This record gives sequence, C-alpha cells and structure tokens, in this order.
Amino acid sequence: MARAVSNSRKSFNTLLAGSLGVLMFFPILWIVILSFKSEGDAIRAPLEVLFSGWTFESYGAVQARSDYFKHFSNSVIISLGSTFLGLVIAIPAAWAMAFVPAKRTKDVLMWMLSTKMLPPVGVLIPIYLIFRDFGILDSRIGLVFVLMMINLPIIIWMLYTYFREIPGEILEAARMDGASLRDEVIYVLTPMAIPGMASTILLNIILAWNEAFWTLNLTAAKAAPLTAFIASFSSPEGLFYAKLSAASVMAIAPILIMGWFSQKQLVRGLTFGAVK
Repeated sequence: MARAVSNSRKSFNTLLAGSLGVLMFFPILWIVILSFKSEGDAIRAPLEVLFSGWTFESYGAVQARSDYFKHFSNSVIISLGSTFLGLVIAIPAAWAMAFVPAKRTKDVLMWMLSTKMLPPVGVLIPIYLIFRDFGILDSRIGLVFVLMMINLPIIIWMLYTYFREIPGEILEAARMDGASLRDEVIYVLTPMAIPGMASTILLNIILAWNEAFWTLNLTAAKAAPLTAFIASFSSPEGLFYAKLSAASVMAIAPILIMGWFSQKQLVRGLTFGAVK
C-alpha cells in the first residue's frame, strides 16, 4: 500500500513538473513557429497558423533589414566585458566581506542588494547626462560600464555566499606557507570556488545579454546589441509578428544554446555549499 502511494505521488510529481515545463516553454515554441510563417499567416487563428505554410522569408527579411552579426558581436562584447570587469571588482570585495568581515558587513551587503530594487528610470537622466558629457553615449564601453554596475550587487552577493563555504583554515595554512594576498586569492581561493564562480559568470552573461532598458536608452546604432535589434521591428506602422518572431529567435538562440550546454555547471554552482 505504501509503495503504491509512493509510486502515485512520483507519477503525479512527474506529470506536474512536465506540465509546468511545457507551460513555461510554450511561448518560446510559439515564437519559433511564428518565425517560419509569412506575415499574413502569423496573424491567423492559432490552428490556422499551425497548418499554414512554412517559409524562411522572415529570416531573410530580418537579415536584409539589419546587420544581425553586428548586433550579435555587440552583445557578446558587452556581456563578456561587463562580466569580466564585474569579477575584477567583485572578487576582492567578496573576499574581504567573507574572510575579513567588519561590524557592518551584512548591512553593506543588504544595502548593495537594495540598489537592485531602484527603478532604473529613476537614474536614467543623470546617467544619460554623464554619458553624454564623457562622450560614451552609443558606445560599447559605456554599456559595459553601466551593465557591470547594475549587476555588481548580484555578483558580489553570489561570490560572498560561495566564499563563505570555504574553510578559513585553508587560507591561513596558505599564509603560513608564505603565500601573499595575491597568491591566496588567485591560487587558493579561486580554484576552490570554481563551481560558484562559473555559475556567477553564466548568470551575469545571461542578465547582460537580456538587458533591454539601458541598451535601448543609451544606444542608437553603433553599439546596439540584440535587444535593440529586436525592438527595431516594432514600428509606428504596427507589429510585424513574423519578422519580430524571427528576430527574437535569432537573438535568444545563442544564449539558449549556451544555457543548455552549461546547465549542469549552472545548477552545480547555484547549489554549491547547499549540502553539508
């Protein structure tokens, strides 16, 4: 009897998980389907859309209208650049908070995290004016800097959590063996926190890749990433559903593929230290 109940519960949990997975994936699937339809077919009823003809014309039109590879390279450079710069700042900060905590360390961490609750539009005008005065509007370096700043609290919080799981005695042993602070961070701390750092890097790349507010307001043409590439297919004449879907698929496909192949590392890093 107990075994039957257990099997029924497992079956129910599996069905529930599968249903939630399908529900969450369906919008992406529908975008992919629409991207292979003509504009006329894309606005039909759902069943008519499914059984209408399939075509690549939307992808051709998207590439003809905009330089996809230019936007793609901008997204790659901005995402990787902001992630690297964030790590350069976050690793020493997280190390200090984890291993040399002050009385107000937790307050500082909470304050940093609270900055993520600030509506971005509240600081748009000052940042826009600063970027204008420094001549970095519509530039990759400007977007690298602003995306690093908005994601830095998350990077520090994640690294701080991972570093706290590393026994301080190991670092003390390294110091007794003559390791400098630089050696301690690079050769002892960093290798031990690789799972956590990998998940931090992946998450920051995803956040930077998907950022739309700042990229749409601080760029025009030169440094526009894929988020601006998608937005360009919404015009005063209306929404071009098939072309917009094709542009969306072309924009999200690289990050989806990266996430698919790195999901084990991402899950491992996010659960790092969860089980003693």
